[in-house]
Amino acid sequence: MLTGLKSLVRKATSIFASPKAQTYPIIIPRSDHSLSRQQLSPNAVKVLYRLNKAGFDAYLVGGCIRDHLIGVNAKDFDVVTNATPEEIHDLFSNSRLIGRRFRLVHVTFGREIIEVSTFRANSAKDDSASKPQESLKGKDSARSAHGIMLRDNVYGSIEEDAERRDFTFNALYYNVQDFSIHDYCGGLEDIENKKIRIIGDPRERYQEDPVRMLRAIRFAGKLGFDIEEETAAPIKEMAHLLDHIPPARLFEEVLKLLGSGNGIKTFHLLRQYGLFKYLFPDTEALLVSGWKRDDINPEAFILQGLENTDKRLQAGKTTAPYFLYAVMLWPSVVLRHEEFQAQGMPITPALHQAASMVLDNQVASTAIPRRFSTPMREIWDMQFRLPKRYGKRAFVLLEHPRFRAAFDFLLIRELSGTEMGGLGAWWEAFQFASEHEQRELIKSIDARSNDKEGPKKRRPRRRRKSNAPQRETPEK
Repeated sequence: MLTGLKSLVRKATSIFASPKAQTYPIIIPRSDHSLSRQQLSPNAVKVLYRLNKAGFDAYLVGGCIRDHLIGVNAKDFDVVTNATPEEIHDLFSNSRLIGRRFRLVHVTFGREIIEVSTFRANSAKDDSASKPQESLKGKDSARSAHGIMLRDNVYGSIEEDAERRDFTFNALYYNVQDFSIHDYCGGLEDIENKKIRIIGDPRERYQEDPVRMLRAIRFAGKLGFDIEEETAAPIKEMAHLLDHIPPARLFEEVLKLLGSGNGIKTFHLLRQYGLFKYLFPDTEALLVSGWKRDDINPEAFILQGLENTDKRLQAGKTTAPYFLYAVMLWPSVVLRHEEFQAQGMPITPALHQAASMVLDNQVASTAIPRRFSTPMREIWDMQFRLPKRYGKRAFVLLEHPRFRAAFDFLLIRELSGTEMGGLGAWWEAFQFASEHEQRELIKSIDARSNDKEGPKKRRPRRRRKSNAPQRETPEK
């Protein structure tokens, strides 16, 4: 696909003497590109046509066009229009208004959601102007004391909207009326050169929304592109601004970063640019300290977990968010568990205390909903229960709702170098054995050697002596 893109860019830019002399937008007619309606979401096309029919301008924007040109299957089809959110909502009965920071409309078609937004203008310019720009339909923007955009609902033209996009390859628009592609910021050339380039001054754009730094890393990991020098330069210095982003938003960003099938590369990039410590502070501190034990190498374990996750996603399988977070935080849990045991706390209470401490520290950076933190605790707890296979315990553990996740977690531990005495192979065999074979497997292990506590022998119950006075037997 990129080979065809080169000729497309040459055609589009041949009339200009040099890249600096180019004027925008560059409009690519249908005859000069390969994106057709058949490759688009039918529901997205329905939204475009209905907006057009109602007298509004409407375009597909960003990722779906970029991904097609790169040769990646597009998943998200976002629409942008000059209709306000309220006008969009009135036009579609199957829609709902969402968001406060960015007012959007979600148009629902079964499980598919088409996100529709209104052209936005540069609110920073509007704030400095002596009077509102005439082109603006609405004016609702606010910034924090650190300069971060809290609300950005200032509406404008498509040209202004393109300037407000984050990266050049996301300022590509598809017009369904004549099937042309409009390039407003040089995105086609940057795709050809495999460059991630932010639109505008990098410092100003990161100040407005520090999450753009994470997005640059995500695209670098996902697309295999290089971050353009000026775009990359301020990231380390400005990484601390992530401390001022709501933890709930960062939780979603982590899932996109590490749960998209390119986790290993993204993990290295996050650490390289100094961003990882603002997402997983305890984990980063542990990695920097060099702490390890004979039974765990933290970095090796995390990389093995990310490798397994990447393989699953690349094979079209799914992975649960709680599993990803369980992997990232497990080394910290092991360290805290060791510390609490050194204080004389028993194994299980020490584990529960360690899990609580690690989770409490983590939610200050990235919020973890209870529906995810509970399964994480269960996976960690199962690591201490899986070795205990005597009697009926193996059958009980096999029926546990979190068994499969805990077993996969156990395999990651073994693959990363933790010596488990063949525990993973035993459970692999036990899962698929017949009942008779399962009982033989249980007999084949010495339960007491795998569990210091072992099965408790029940003491015979002593019959209590009654303190009540004995009744005298009457003489016959």
